[in-house]
Amino acid sequence: MENVKAGRVTDREKTRMFMGKYGIGVVLLFMMIGISIIEPAFRSGSNMINVATQVSINAMISYGMCLAITTEGIDLSVGAQLALVSCTIGQLITNSGWNVWSACIVALLVATVWGFINGFLVSKFNMFPFVVTLSTQLIIRGFAQVISGGQSIPVTNSTFKQIYSAKAGILPVPIILLIVVTVVMYLLLHWTKYGRYVFAVGDNMQAAIASGVNVFKVKTIAYTISGLLAGIAGIIFTAKTGSAQSNIGVGYETDAVAACVLGGTSFAGGITTIPGVLMGIFIIGFIYNGMNLIGIDSYYQSMTKGIVIILAVLLDMVMNKKNT
Repeated sequence: MENVKAGRVTDREKTRMFMGKYGIGVVLLFMMIGISIIEPAFRSGSNMINVATQVSINAMISYGMCLAITTEGIDLSVGAQLALVSCTIGQLITNSGWNVWSACIVALLVATVWGFINGFLVSKFNMFPFVVTLSTQLIIRGFAQVISGGQSIPVTNSTFKQIYSAKAGILPVPIILLIVVTVVMYLLLHWTKYGRYVFAVGDNMQAAIASGVNVFKVKTIAYTISGLLAGIAGIIFTAKTGSAQSNIGVGYETDAVAACVLGGTSFAGGITTIPGVLMGIFIIGFIYNGMNLIGIDSYYQSMTKGIVIILAVLLDMVMNKKNT
C-alpha cells in the first residue's frame, strides 16, 4: 500500500515538474490551435511574421525586466526610457541633422546611463526597486517632454525607417534583432558566471554575499542592461511609427512583467529562463493579434492581459509554496 502511495506521489511530482518546465509551451500550443480554429487567417505565415515583428519591441523590454526581477527587483522605468530614446532620436535626426547611426548610439547611451542610475540607486543604497524605478520613470518622461517640447517630432529619414521595414530574405530586421538578442541573453544568463551570480543574488542575497558575490556589480549591470534593451526597443518603435513622442511607451512595463511571469520568472527572485520569457512574449503577442483578428475590442484585450498576469502570479506563488 505504501509503495502504491509512493508511486502516486512520484507520478504527481513528475507531472508537476513537467508542467513547471513545459507548461508554458503547452499553453502556447493550445492557444495557437484554438485561435487558428476560430480564425484560420491566424496561422498564415505572413501573420506569424507580423506577430514576431510586433513582439520584438516587447521582447527587448521583457529580457531586461527578467534580469531585474530575477535579482528580486523590478524596472518600471522601461516605458519612459523608450520614450526618451524616441525623443532623443527625433531631436538629433530631424531637428539637428545628425547622422542616423550617431543619433542611435547617443540615444542608446542615454538609456544605458539611466539603467545604470537605477541599478546604482537600488544596489548602493539598498533602496526599493519599485520606488526607485517609479521615481526615475517620472524623471525620464519629464526629460522626454522637455526634449520634444511636448510635441510629436516626425522622423522621416529613409535610412532610419529601414531599421523596421528592411528585410533579410523573408525576415524583417526586428526579427533578426530579436533572434540575436535572444541568443545573447540566453548565453549571458545560462552559460556565464554573471548569469549564475544573478540567480544566486535573487535566490538568497545574504548567501551570495557570504560566497563572495559582488551584489552591487550584479544588480547594477542587470539594470544597465535593462536600460540598454529599452533603448533598442525605443529605436525599433520609432522606426516603426516614424514619429517621436514623449507619451509613448505607457504601460509597456506591464506587458514586460506579464511576459516574464508567464514565462516562469518568479517575483521571489532567482528563477527565470530565457526560453520561458520568449514564450511568454509570444503568448502576449498572440493574445493581442488573435483578439484583433477575431474583432474583440481593445478594452477587453487590456482586461484579458490583467487576468492573465494575476493567474500567472498565483501559479508562481503555488509552485514556490510547493517547492518550499
